[in-house]
Amino acid sequence: MLPSLVALVTVLAASAPHAPVADTVIQINAVPGMRFNLPRFEVAPGTKVTILFRNADSQADMPHNLIFTRPGKRAAVVQAALQATAAQQYVPPGPDVLFRTPLVARRESFTLTFTAPATAGAYPYVCTFPGHGFVMYGVMYVGTTPPPITADENVPPEQRVAPPAGRGGRGAGAPVIRQAISFGTTFPAVSRGFLPESGPASIAVALTPERSYNFDAGVSYLRFAWNGGFVDNFAHWRGNGDAYTDVIGNVWYRSKANFPWRIGSSDSIPKAQFKGYRLVQGGYPEFHYQIGDADVRELITAREGGPGLVRTFEITTTSTLRFITDPEGGANFAASAGQMRGRVLTLTPEQARRFSITMTPTAQSLP
Repeated sequence: MLPSLVALVTVLAASAPHAPVADTVIQINAVPGMRFNLPRFEVAPGTKVTILFRNADSQADMPHNLIFTRPGKRAAVVQAALQATAAQQYVPPGPDVLFRTPLVARRESFTLTFTAPATAGAYPYVCTFPGHGFVMYGVMYVGTTPPPITADENVPPEQRVAPPAGRGGRGAGAPVIRQAISFGTTFPAVSRGFLPESGPASIAVALTPERSYNFDAGVSYLRFAWNGGFVDNFAHWRGNGDAYTDVIGNVWYRSKANFPWRIGSSDSIPKAQFKGYRLVQGGYPEFHYQIGDADVRELITAREGGPGLVRTFEITTTSTLRFITDPEGGANFAASAGQMRGRVLTLTPEQARRFSITMTPTAQSLP
């Protein structure tokens, strides 16, 4: 197809969102502000569709992909992508992903060709690079009439605007791009990013709108916890990997010690191997890591009846374990099993099978 015709199709799709696209060649660009320039388009069922996808973000040097999902599955795919790896191109496996591009670097392009589903419906598309899917998405309508764009919940709020009035003008409904603050739509909410004092393997979790913590997957332990908001990923997402995610709120616990676990009578610090995490009990991440012969699963929830965290462990081991609490981190520690002497909790293999450690803020750690 001639480039001029591709451009004409793109203009028609953007300016006339209610009319079916006249050709099956669609141009979609990733543009500044972490968005797709085309938030929605229409095709007929069963037709051949060619997507010309270009990473045209002139402000941020980061990759993007374009993933089409089954109707109603965008949020599930975005959530599952939090557990996907770079080797998987941050695309989770499973039947909810229908069509996909690889990660496309800045100024690069990729052509994706597929046959539109035979079943009419709204098929979302989204970028699943860590964190992007909460704000960077759109929708392909197949054989169905979309609602007015101003009321289309399949389109990002910033792009639910009427076409500009007149030629060449922005119009009264021109979009205003807002910063991407990750408060999440449901709780618990999970955000992978680059947090200060933690690193690029940070997993931030909002248990409630006001209680959050950060688990560092690089070293497999709780780094800090805070009250207030969640995280602001805007600087990290827009940067070149050298900007931190901002914590919103007041940090009440900050680990100032080394890795807390010790095996047997040895005082040497073991090296943990992070195995990943799974979502349990309605979306809480349960972390899985290995310490010597000890297989550890850790679930962190909000303490009932007041501020603090409850860390529930399930450990399979043949060794006695010791957990070294951090007296300067800002928390008091209490355990449901084992023997606590001073700042050291000792557990037999049987006691380590399932127990919890409750952390509550000290009087000095709360503002």
